Amino acid sequence: MENIPHIPVLYREVVEAYEGVDDGIIIDCTLGYGGHSSLLLEAYPKMRLIGIDQDQTAIDFSTERLAKFGTRVSIRKGRFSDVIKAVLEEVDAKEIYGVLADIGVSSLQLDHQERGFSFESDVLDMRMNQEAPLSAQDVVNTYDRVTLENVLYEYGEIKNSRKIADVIMQNRPFTSAKALAEVIKPYAPRGKKIHPATLVMQAIRIEVNDELGELTRLLDAIEAAALPHARIGVISFHSLEDRIVKQRFATWSKKCICPQEVMRCICGNDNNKGKALKRKPITAQDDELKKNARARSAKWRVFEMDL
Repeated sequence: MENIPHIPVLYREVVEAYEGVDDGIIIDCTLGYGGHSSLLLEAYPKMRLIGIDQDQTAIDFSTERLAKFGTRVSIRKGRFSDVIKAVLEEVDAKEIYGVLADIGVSSLQLDHQERGFSFESDVLDMRMNQEAPLSAQDVVNTYDRVTLENVLYEYGEIKNSRKIADVIMQNRPFTSAKALAEVIKPYAPRGKKIHPATLVMQAIRIEVNDELGELTRLLDAIEAAALPHARIGVISFHSLEDRIVKQRFATWSKKCICPQEVMRCICGNDNNKGKALKRKPITAQDDELKKNARARSAKWRVFEMDL
């Protein structure tokens, strides 16, 4: 593998999933450092790639990094749920062989303290798109207790979300992720391998970037496009994200879409859009886990369209 700023998770599994791409197009909805994109372009010399990212830093880096692939690469800026709609209107659906999405915060964002994602950061931001209006400071310092509690409970699945919301309100305003992490640390859920504030910070980040809504809208756009033979691959790092993907793939696999109360099938029993390549998500192999701790929570699901 080439020397890159970070190792893309499940890199072998991602490349293998798109075997046979030939001269088709793969849309990388979460370009980041361009790790997955670069590996795919090298593995399949005839394929073309459209990369999407809302982070200008990621676009600047990947534009330079992928320049060696010339006209095989096109990079677009914006939220992937919006940009992919435009792309699918411009490109013949038959040309699209794959769609790839690596959901969640990228190493590029985590590595830069000034972005406010790290527990040690002196700022509190967490915006994947730095032009977006809502930041982590806004969530932490302006949300009322009930709304803040709901964010922590729904997105962090934190049982004592009310207590943590109270602690945040009693100690705000916050201007740094470091200060927030220290204040909530005694009350936050504890795990053997994660910082005590991980789930709280994760919940706030999901709220700031509307990550679950973005994922749902992406899947909606793919469904509406009716791609005839594309492979849809999603890497998730959170149980809520994986649940959305699992349920959508299950829906796409259903032949019968009649309401449960109907005694006999009247829909034609041929409504499935294809099949999930495996029932359970693929996880990282042992050698990857030893080299890349971020891969331990990664889950990879692939759906093959057949329309």
